[in-house]
Amino acid sequence: MAISAARQGTDQIHRALRADILNAALLPGEAMSEARMAVQFGVSRTPVREAFKRLVEEGFLVVVPQVGTFVAPIDLAAVYDSQFVRETLECRTVSLAAERINAAGKAALDNLIAQQRMALKAGDRPNFFRLDEDFHTELSRLSGHPLVWSLIESVKAQLDRVRCLSLETPSWSDMIMSQHEEIAACVGAGDAAGAERAMRAHLRTVFDAIEAIARNHVDAFDKGAAANK
Repeated sequence: MAISAARQGTDQIHRALRADILNAALLPGEAMSEARMAVQFGVSRTPVREAFKRLVEEGFLVVVPQVGTFVAPIDLAAVYDSQFVRETLECRTVSLAAERINAAGKAALDNLIAQQRMALKAGDRPNFFRLDEDFHTELSRLSGHPLVWSLIESVKAQLDRVRCLSLETPSWSDMIMSQHEEIAACVGAGDAAGAERAMRAHLRTVFDAIEAIARNHVDAFDKGAAANK
């Protein structure tokens, strides 16, 4: 029972810290303390240590010997690879969604667009990001290939870190909102070619985001990975 409880604590801490790294609540280079996290989660240091170990293995934390543990820089190689996967798969799925859209699907997209507008107006960045995910999930469902989004999710963790950091800039969020509206309009009109063009342009904004983030967060990226790309 004690082992099970400890594992549950480790799992909970791992999920929470991983989410904070992905959504940029914990920034690249930020120092991580086992003692501080133990107090924050109300547990001993053992489950925190195990959660840290998992995050190091996944590339989200880095240990500097005799210095400490830090949030790892964003792996640019992984960002470029996951963007390639997204573009390859989502340009096809959005085209299919436009070909297969019906009244119920159009209403679902319109509802998601309205919710995103509300989140943006409220300045609710976490909710806007969640609704962004819901929007792409729905497009995958409308294409007739809902599992495609699950595949994309499995490879886009480092890309999500870029996306969340980019949303710090209000003008960037406005641009993403405008792009989502264009994609939804094309899909709703049954314009497969237009939907594909809009999606491709939307997904390629990540390259501009990388440049902007590099200016505002000098140590955000793994420069070794960038040099090899």
